[in-house]
Amino acid sequence: MKVLKFGAMWCPGCIIMKSRWQKTEKELPWLETVYYDYDQDTEMIQKYDIGKDIPVFIFLDKEGSEFKRMKGEIDRKDLIKFLEENKNC
Repeated sequence: MKVLKFGAMWCPGCIIMKSRWQKTEKELPWLETVYYDYDQDTEMIQKYDIGKDIPVFIFLDKEGSEFKRMKGEIDRKDLIKFLEENKNC
């Protein structure tokens, strides 16, 4: 599984999620994530049709296909549970 994280420095929810992701990534070293800045990575913003509501997290399976999209602030326990349940996707 790979997670594409979309956010911005000016976004309060993105700032909250940044620290949650940092803790989660340390706890789950097998997890691969990539961060894209809303203001700088316009090509990826358009490619994944992010829209104006951020943060957005796109979960890709082993083939690189999107299988889940989450928006906004996600409770860390819920995030870890989802990641563990879908670890082999």
